[in-house]
Amino acid sequence: MKKVLNLATIFALTAFFAACSNNDNEPTTGNLTVNLDGLEKLGTDFVYEGWLIVNGAPVSTGTFTSVKFPQTFTVGFNDLETATKFVLSIEPKNDTDPAPSKTKILAGDFTGNSATVNSKIVGDFSDSWGKFILATPTDGMNNNERSGVWFLTPGTPPKAGLGLPELKEGWKYEGWAVINGKPVTTGKFTKLAATDEFGGFSGANALPAPNGANGFFPGEDFLTNAPDGQTFPVDLRGATIVITVEPSPDDSPAPFALKPLAKKVAADAVDHSPIDLGTGPKALITGSVKR
Repeated sequence: MKKVLNLATIFALTAFFAACSNNDNEPTTGNLTVNLDGLEKLGTDFVYEGWLIVNGAPVSTGTFTSVKFPQTFTVGFNDLETATKFVLSIEPKNDTDPAPSKTKILAGDFTGNSATVNSKIVGDFSDSWGKFILATPTDGMNNNERSGVWFLTPGTPPKAGLGLPELKEGWKYEGWAVINGKPVTTGKFTKLAATDEFGGFSGANALPAPNGANGFFPGEDFLTNAPDGQTFPVDLRGATIVITVEPSPDDSPAPFALKPLAKKVAADAVDHSPIDLGTGPKALITGSVKR
């Protein structure tokens, strides 16, 4: 009888350890490979962070600053298997908030073991359009008129010169004039028919206010306080005018990757006449994610 009991005990222990061994052999982590096209480096105080959406909740896949791809991240196996979506956000460096910021740049749903991601979570710029004029309304004189750029459609009264989608919290538009190969800001804005956030290069005269409490339109006169390497006033013929989509907040002085509208000003451009913006160099960032 004792022999039978001993054999039963041995078999039970063997089965137990076999089960434990099988559990030990099950993977606890897996690889997530991210391959993106068109992403650019952030300022020193910000990082990119990937997120898996698991049962409706975000799970971080890690942060990165390099924009050389592909990149591979180690993620919990169960999260990797059950995730339905991948999202990429821009986060403050050393951020202690466990949730994603409002500044989400890429997203895509998983189909099988891969997800195609793009930046339409920021906005769909496929139907965007724009106009601008060369003028200097803040100098009070009819001179230096080719030393300012304003995103408006002339008329009585003038109207908005940009057709762009409304941005979600975490993003702003910014105008630029690329002068002698160097980008110079015209200011950030979220409203298309309102004075923008910057006036540091403009003259002393107040802008007109055809939009009531919203003031004028986005744009800038390049008359004073020229940045290093520039001389104001400047003839903007030959410069390239660009609209970008910028993270907010943002510590980088350079234009961001998303550039839906752009136009090189013709050598014979006439001031106070509308000039059409064309499609910019990058209206959509794309990529793939594999698990």
